[in-house]
Amino acid sequence: MSWLSGSQGPGVPTFYIESYGCQMNLADSEIIGGALTERGYRPVAEPETASVILLNTCAIRENAERRVAQRVRQLIAARNDPGRVRIGLAGCMAQHHRDRLLERIPGLDFVVGPDGYRRLGDLLEADDPVAHVRLDPRETYEGIAPLRGEGPRAWVTIMRGCDRFCTFCVVPYVRGRERSLPAEVITTEVRQAVADGYREVVLLGQTVNSYHDGSSDFGELLRNCAAVEGIERVRFTSPHPADMTESAIAAMAECPEVCPYIHLPLQSGSDRILADMERGYTTGQYRALVAKLRSAIDELAISTDIIVGYPGETENDFEATSTLMNEIDFDHAFLFKYSRREATKAWNLEETVSEEEKGARLTRLIEEQERRSAAWNQAFVGRKAEVLVEGNAKRQTGWLAGKNPQFKTVVFEPTRPGLRVGETVPVIIEAAGPHTLRGRELASV
Repeated sequence: MSWLSGSQGPGVPTFYIESYGCQMNLADSEIIGGALTERGYRPVAEPETASVILLNTCAIRENAERRVAQRVRQLIAARNDPGRVRIGLAGCMAQHHRDRLLERIPGLDFVVGPDGYRRLGDLLEADDPVAHVRLDPRETYEGIAPLRGEGPRAWVTIMRGCDRFCTFCVVPYVRGRERSLPAEVITTEVRQAVADGYREVVLLGQTVNSYHDGSSDFGELLRNCAAVEGIERVRFTSPHPADMTESAIAAMAECPEVCPYIHLPLQSGSDRILADMERGYTTGQYRALVAKLRSAIDELAISTDIIVGYPGETENDFEATSTLMNEIDFDHAFLFKYSRREATKAWNLEETVSEEEKGARLTRLIEEQERRSAAWNQAFVGRKAEVLVEGNAKRQTGWLAGKNPQFKTVVFEPTRPGLRVGETVPVIIEAAGPHTLRGRELASV
C-alpha cells in the first residue's frame, strides 16, 4: 500500500520525526525540529502527511539498529512519490555506519550525524542521496531554539560528546569529544522553558556531571537552574560515578527544586570487569559514593545500568554483580545483555558468555530487581506524594498519571474536575507494585 505522498499542497514543506533511544536523542529531535522550523518546515503528527520523514536513531545496541533499518525500509516501500517525500536517518546510527547506509538501504535520501543538523536544509535540497557525518568539536547547537512537545517536562542539553571511552560504548565515536554550553545559555533556556509553561527541566549530557564551561561546574549549574523563578523541579541524567563531586552533592541536598533521584550507572559488580570496561572506579568507590549520597540527600532514590555477559565475565563476576545490587538496594535498574559494537575498544574481544547464558543471567537479575523495586515502592503506601501530572493513565479510564520527586510513576484517581498536565497535586498512595504507585488525589484543605 502506497500512502506517503507528502500531500500538504505546494509551498508547504512538512516534517515528521520518529525518535529512538535515550533522552539525548529526544532532545536532539527537538533541536532538529527547531532547525527545520527555521527553514520554513512545519511539523506534522503522522508520516502520511509529511514531505520529510526523519528517523533519529540510536547505535547503543544492535537490535535497536535492526528495528530502525526495518522501519525505514517499510517507509520507503510505502512511498509512492520519491520526488516529494524525502526519507532520512539522523543521529548515532547514522554516524556509526555513515555513508554505508545509503548503499545498504536503497531509496534512502539522506544521512546526517549528530553534529550536522544545521545542514539539514541544504541536505534536503540535494538531488542525489547525500550524507553529512563529520563530527564538529565546536558544535553545541547554541542559538537553535528546540521545538518542544507537550507535557510538563523540558529536556535541556547542557553538553555534548564524551571523553570516557568505556570499552563497550560507541558514544564517543558517534557523538565526538566532550564540550559544554555556557552556563548563561543554559539558564536562559531554562527560563524560556518555564515561560513556555514547562514545570520541570531535565539537564542532559552523556556524563552530565562532568559539565564545566570554564567557570561554572555542575554543582553551580544545578544551583543556577534551581534559582530560576517559576521552576518546580530540576533533574539530570546521566552522571558518571567517577565525576560526582562534593559541589553537585551539596546542590542536590540544599536545593529543594533538585529532585531526590539519581541514575548512577554501575555496569558490573566485579572490580575485574569494571577495570576491563575502563569505567574509572572500583566497587568500593561506588559503595562509598552511594553512602555519601544517601547520607546527604533525604529520601533519595537510586537507579542504575547493568550489563551482563561482558567478555570474560565468569560466574563469580556475575555473582558479585548480583550481590552488590542487593547490597546497594537500587530502586530500579536498567538491565541489558552485552551487545558488541563495531569501533569500540571491546569490538575484537572474544565473546566468552553464550547468548543462552546471558539470557539466564539477565532473567535472574530482572527477577531479583523486581522484588527490590516492589519493596521500595511498598514503603510509599500510606504516604502522601506530590505528583506532577503528565497525562491520562493508560489503563484506568478517568485516572491521571505523573511522577513523584523520586521519579516513580504514580497513577491516581482525581477528586477535582479539570486537572491539567503540569499541575502538581497531593496524592495518597494506596497500593504499589514494582513499577507503579497507585492512589487518589487528596482534597484541598
